[in-house]
Amino acid sequence: MNTTILIIGACGQIGTELTAKLREVYGIDNVIASDIRKGEQEVFQTGPFEVLDAMNLEQVTAVVEKYKVDEVYLMAALLSATAEKNPAFAWDLNMNSLFHVLNLAKENKIKKIFWPSSIAVFGPTTPKNNTPQYTVMEPSTVYGISKQAGERWCEYYFNKFGVDVRSIRYPGLISWKTLPGGGTTDYAVDIYYKAIEENKYNCFLSEETGLPMMFMDDAIKATIGIMQAKKEDVKIRSSYNLSAMSFTPKELAACIAEEQKDFSITYEPDFRQAIADSWPSSIDDSQARKDWGWSHDFDMKKMTKTMLENLKTKLAEI
Repeated sequence: MNTTILIIGACGQIGTELTAKLREVYGIDNVIASDIRKGEQEVFQTGPFEVLDAMNLEQVTAVVEKYKVDEVYLMAALLSATAEKNPAFAWDLNMNSLFHVLNLAKENKIKKIFWPSSIAVFGPTTPKNNTPQYTVMEPSTVYGISKQAGERWCEYYFNKFGVDVRSIRYPGLISWKTLPGGGTTDYAVDIYYKAIEENKYNCFLSEETGLPMMFMDDAIKATIGIMQAKKEDVKIRSSYNLSAMSFTPKELAACIAEEQKDFSITYEPDFRQAIADSWPSSIDDSQARKDWGWSHDFDMKKMTKTMLENLKTKLAEI
């Protein structure tokens, strides 16, 4: 495939695995990874890499022109819990980086954009169960506000200027390969590390806090899937609901205990509880399944087996 791809934010939780998969699909030399600094070795040692500040339009433009980039995956962002500690910077990073790539596409320097949204666009007034594609959106976090605004701008640039921008609302993402990046759903990664290392976990959310979740392999599959979909099949240009499973910390702990005898969990909710309480507990993603054929491969049980097996090997090598 003669498509040149630039990933901005390639050393983050999603970017690391997305880079590897895109290089597998499109060829190493056709996928340029970039981040504000060199992070994951596998990202900058396995193909083209540029140190790039997503908020610097001149830098972004120079890299796009240098490599004659066709598609941009904009993965740079400050996530929910981290953003609450630095709201002004979070807003600047999350919004200005988006405007830079939207405007480059408007000027026909980029053909296609992927920009991730999140379940953080929803708020306490949103229906919590089976949250529909179109519903009340009153986010209560800086991250959610920036993602909701971003969705509106993506739709605007598509309608006004014909910019081919595509987006999905990620639920909580779980991976054994990369560490979480400061989100409210991070407990669902950390719990596996603690299960192996200590056989117990102290959770920062309450036991009945249900949240939509997804194994990283499915998130990468969806990300590449929507970008490879025919233009006419992508009917929503704000962002698509996306889901695979929903569970509570109590349910996840019980699933781990089936694989690991005597595993125990305690609960000590912190400031992230209020964020989690404002989000849906399950998501209706029927529109994505209907429009461009989205389907997930991992449920909680399959994910737990995969996480424990791979983390045991990974931690043994450290």
